Parts: sequence; structure tokens; C-alpha cells
Amino acid sequence: MKRPMIALTCAALLLGSPLLGVYLDGKPLGDYAEFPPLTRNVEHAPFSWPVFIGMAVAILAVVLPFDLRSMKRRGPARTSNRHPLPWWGWLGIFLSCVTWFLAWNRFAWFAPVQVFTFSPLWLGYILAVNAWCRARAGRCMLTHDTGYFLALFPVSAAFWWFFEYLNRFVQNWYYEGCSHLTPLQYFLFATLPFSTVLPAVLGTYQLLKSFPNAGAGLDDFLRVRIPYRKPLSWTMLAVSCFGLLGIGIWPDYLFPLLWLSPLFIITSIQGINGRATVFAGIESGHWRKLYLLAMAALVCGFFWEFWNYGSYAKWIYSVPFVGRFKIFEMPVLGFAGYLPFGLECAVLADLALGRSEGSV
Repeated sequence: MKRPMIALTCAALLLGSPLLGVYLDGKPLGDYAEFPPLTRNVEHAPFSWPVFIGMAVAILAVVLPFDLRSMKRRGPARTSNRHPLPWWGWLGIFLSCVTWFLAWNRFAWFAPVQVFTFSPLWLGYILAVNAWCRARAGRCMLTHDTGYFLALFPVSAAFWWFFEYLNRFVQNWYYEGCSHLTPLQYFLFATLPFSTVLPAVLGTYQLLKSFPNAGAGLDDFLRVRIPYRKPLSWTMLAVSCFGLLGIGIWPDYLFPLLWLSPLFIITSIQGINGRATVFAGIESGHWRKLYLLAMAALVCGFFWEFWNYGSYAKWIYSVPFVGRFKIFEMPVLGFAGYLPFGLECAVLADLALGRSEGSV
């Protein structure tokens, strides 16, 4: 199957599975077509200590072995840059700092554009991380792969609109400060910041790669043999599609699959068609790429949640069972969702832009 057909198949399964779940459950489909999505029609379960502890243990069981291995294998740190920071890197830092100041204050003269601070904040961040990467490694996406870098912006907008679509079925977050916008204004208001997601995450990944101690020891770690690849891929595809179907029926119980199922649907279809996936290196013990992609999304997640905290137009979380102990607006366990999200960013960029796996 050629790449466009793989992409269309993935899109059909990703978009259709949760709608099928809603249909099978007898819920009105119109509730999920509201735009802007203002109505909250999912009532979430209250906080549960057993669920919170169980999820925390599961997350630590997955993450800690990689963190401990990396810390154990770290060598002397190289802190100096190979080159001075480019002028446009300083411009990015200045832009983010000024926009941050304006976003967290309520100046009357700035009120008409108060809701639009997210995009320049992240444009400044993207410039800064690319500049730092160039200073450290001598190259970065912005200057050495400019076409790919620019193409990430429209792909990113579509990518995050998909997650907004999935959120309609679980309603784990909603927005404040933008209810006065018309549908067209809301679309434009949202699309611009959504377009910065992939450039931010993949730029941060490139920067982290320039630090030898980031993910040290993970290029020769656990070797995981993957037997019966096509049958396994078919099984994972069926399970992942059922997971997305299930969020339309049992949103409180299956909401974590919003972050996991898309990754496994895409990689399963790639595996069925004999293509390399983002997991290809683990049979040789090469985990560093996966680890750094996850960490890149977590770094971006920290800044997303931090800058969101004091902004006028912001998102608020409503998560079943584990919604306590917030860092900024995010429940602490919610940060684990950024880990598979980093892998999804790389997988989607490769699929949409025609790159071979591993090019990121």
C-alpha cells in the first residue's frame, strides 16, 4: 500500500472509530458536531485513590527504567556551544518574554487582542530552540531543512484539530475566554496556535539530541524481539480501533486511549504494509530516539501548561478519577500523556510529509 493510501486508511479509522462507538451507544451524533464546542455533555467520575495510585505505579514502571539507565550512563557534561547564538534566537527569546508579560497582565489597551498571545509565545519558543540547536550542533531544522520546517506548520494545525475532535468524546479539556468568538473567528483563533505544536516538539527533540547526556545509554538498552510482525500489527490495529470506538461509549474509563490509540493505529498499518515504524530500533536496543521524543513533548508540555496558567484565553482540565494535585492547570498524572504524544508527533510528520521513518 502506498503512503497516500496508508494516510487515508489511518484517517478513516481515526475519525470513524469514535463516531461508530457513539452511534452504537445510541447517543445523538449532533452533540459531537457543535462548533465552537462549548457544551459540556460528559459528566466525569469523581477522584479515586485506587485509580490514581494504580495509574501512578503503571506510569513509573514504564518511565523509571529509562530514566535510571540514562542517569547511570551519563558522562561529563559539555555545556559550551560550538557557535554563538544567532540573532534570530535572541529575537525569539525577546518575543516570548514580551508576549508572556502581555498574556499574564490585563492591560485595557491590549484587551482586544488578549486572546491571541499563544501564537507569538510559541513562535518565539520555536525560534529560540532552533537557534540553540544551531549554536550547539551547527545545524537546525529552520536553517538546514527549511522546507520541511515550514511544512510542519499546516500539518501541525490539522494534527491538533484531530485531537480536538477526539476530545469531543471524552471532554478532558475545555477553553475559557473565547466563548464570544464566532465559528470563523474561533477556527482562525485556534488554527494559528495549533500550527506551532509540531515545530515546537520536533525542534525541542533536535535540541535534546545535541546533548550527549540526554538519553545516554539508551542506544544499547533492552532488546525487544518482535515476533509475527504482521499478525501482531493486525491485532494491535484491532485493539486500538476498539479503544477509539470505546471512548465514545465509556469516556471515563478509556480516556487515556485518546493518546495511545492513534499512535498504534498508524504504526500498525505501517507494520501491516511492511514499512518501518518508529519502534523499529528497539529490536537492536535503540531506545534513545523514543525517549528523546517523549522528553521533547514533556518539555513543551511544561511550557504549554505554564504559559496557559495566567493567560486570559486558556484551557481547563476535567479528568475522571485522577483530577487532583495539579501543576498549573494540569493534574500531575496528566503529564504522562505527553510521553506518547511526542512519538505521535514524529510518526505523523513522517507520514504526512513523505519522510522515511527515522528521518526526524
